[in-house]
Amino acid sequence: MSLLTNVMDHSLDDGYAEAAARKRADGAGGLPRTVRAKLGLAAGLVLAALVVTVGAAQARVAAPVIAKERGELVDRIEDETAAADKLEKSVDGLRDDVDARQREALEKSGDADRSDLVGVLSGAVAVHGPGVKLVVDDAEEVDSAGDGRPRGTSGFSDTGRVRDRDMQRVVNGLWESGAEAISVNGQRLTALSAIRAAGDAVLVDNRPLVPPYTVLAVGDGKDLSRRFQDSADGLYLNAIQESYGIRTAISVAGDLRLPAAPSVIVRTAQPITEKGTS
Repeated sequence: MSLLTNVMDHSLDDGYAEAAARKRADGAGGLPRTVRAKLGLAAGLVLAALVVTVGAAQARVAAPVIAKERGELVDRIEDETAAADKLEKSVDGLRDDVDARQREALEKSGDADRSDLVGVLSGAVAVHGPGVKLVVDDAEEVDSAGDGRPRGTSGFSDTGRVRDRDMQRVVNGLWESGAEAISVNGQRLTALSAIRAAGDAVLVDNRPLVPPYTVLAVGDGKDLSRRFQDSADGLYLNAIQESYGIRTAISVAGDLRLPAAPSVIVRTAQPITEKGTS
């Protein structure tokens, strides 16, 4: 107790106290006492105040310029967005016009029913009807310790994310099970569609999608669901659900609506003509 009392009563070491007393006696402690020292201190304080004042003035002058540049940038973004929306509406109008002209030409040739079928199978027209809704999502606790690449990359452990190959098997299994039209997160699939990966993202026709992945497939709902779940691809989906925690849910729907594909352009294939055939 005596030690604690001594520490509390003499919080400053005796050596420090003696050194401070000597400085006061020699006139070295406290504020400067000579005129030269006082002038130096005053000059330093004036210089510091000048620097702070100039900095504040420059910031005040630059603030309106920055605000103006930001406003101009926002205006440019809004103008470009409006222009893009206008172009998209123009493309939709032109696509509808082309579809109408094609239908009119085929009606004149007496082949309108075939035109409807080709439009549905190619994804060129929007469709609706009964079918299956399949939702595929990443595992609840996704491992983020990897390098961000999808599961299955050599040298890295599973991340619990849905891969592009998983979605490829899902889509191919639905086609094989009798689906007549398929979309993934609103992206209509055609014979020219590609499902790829870029890091963790799954791309459909080079457009990145985010989980959960909602797959809509038009067809005979109950029969399509049964065939898919009994197929090799359906069993594969069930296996990765049990092994990796990937979440899936499948249900039969009475009326699904799928949009038309944004672009159906054949660059290489040519139709067979009657010329030269016997």
